[in-house]
Amino acid sequence: MAASILGRKVGMTRAYTEEGVNVPVTVIQAGPCKITQIKTPERDGYAAVQVGFEEIKPRRSSMPLIGHDGKAGLAPQRTHREFRVDESELEGYELGQDITVEVLSDVKYVDVSGTTKGKGFQGGMRRHGFKGQLASHGVERKHRSPGSIGGHANNAGMGGSIKKGKRMAGRTGGSAQTIRSLDVVAVDADNGLLLVKGPVPGPRNGLLYITEAKRLYKNKTG
Repeated sequence: MAASILGRKVGMTRAYTEEGVNVPVTVIQAGPCKITQIKTPERDGYAAVQVGFEEIKPRRSSMPLIGHDGKAGLAPQRTHREFRVDESELEGYELGQDITVEVLSDVKYVDVSGTTKGKGFQGGMRRHGFKGQLASHGVERKHRSPGSIGGHANNAGMGGSIKKGKRMAGRTGGSAQTIRSLDVVAVDADNGLLLVKGPVPGPRNGLLYITEAKRLYKNKTG
């Protein structure tokens, strides 16, 4: 069975190894998820399993989703996500089946995807860590200004256009991000909790997608 599941970020705490080493961990309430659809190469062109997470009231859903989840004998689900599997693995799944955090019990490293905290419109100092202008006597009140940008024209001789990717003020956060190769510290199957080393994207109670690591860092391949 593919090791993938949806969950919510509970918060951060610490855990101790058998040697007494303090490890900062993020606690994730992982699952349970319900299988809402099974996709086959003959019908859909590829093999995948779609799961739903968190049951909601029908009035908070839509008629298409109510009918979609009803085909699997389930109440409407808040969130749906699918993950690819090999065609040979499809026989191990059935509609309405539960997927719990136990699918990660034998996994050492996971990739965690989420939406980062939205911080609104930020200036250059807050967004990119610019040091700002001089704040000494006689300087105009532009201490947090990024400075002149008119001279940063492109290289095509087309005038004073700003180069693509120029670091300026703008909306910060609120974007999709994946943290790769996080160590799985513990799996609490009784309470549906997953403990991973280090921080993960998003605020507390934020939605997360956890899957077995696809590409490890070199220091974790040994």
